[in-house]
Amino acid sequence: TVLDATEDSAIEVAAQNMHQESSGAYTGEISASMLTNAGIKSVILGHSERREYFGEDEALLAKKTDAALANGLEVIYCFGEVKEERESNTQEAVVAKQISEALFHLEATAWSKIVLAYEPVWAIGTGLTASADQAQEMHAFIRGFIADKYGAEIANNVSILYGGSCKPANAKEIFSKADVDGGLIGGAALAAADFAAIIKAI
Repeated sequence: TVLDATEDSAIEVAAQNMHQESSGAYTGEISASMLTNAGIKSVILGHSERREYFGEDEALLAKKTDAALANGLEVIYCFGEVKEERESNTQEAVVAKQISEALFHLEATAWSKIVLAYEPVWAIGTGLTASADQAQEMHAFIRGFIADKYGAEIANNVSILYGGSCKPANAKEIFSKADVDGGLIGGAALAAADFAAIIKAI
């Protein structure tokens, strides 16, 4: 119904998760082919809540990424540090591990189907907010990290979204930063007026 309603529009419908196996006795799970058969073209993998509540790690997410790409899906890959990691100043090492262990086995050509989404977990629903400068600093690190492995062209072309409590009050400043290419919007998308304001900001 949603796909029909958004046909011929700029809106694309994506899935929030996907199982790594193509078929089998995995009751309740959704495979890549089930998504594509429904008309889905993108899937979010590695969301902070999937990592925290369902124990998803980089090894599993690498398998999910491979399955998604093999079925022609675009992957929106989420990652980011928790409060303790930010406080101990290990956020760059954490993010580097999350990206490299899940995605650095890919061929360079696969990166045309990858979107990165940085989620500072400590700034989601906690009342804490990352500043626009903190977002830019991490996004610049991520782009440089990708460049070191795959070269500047791929690094410059990959979209890096920011997903940490973006709202109308801070959206314009965050999106104005050079290495922030968009947002992964959560709670603010539940209020139409707020979501519209964020869209206008970008």
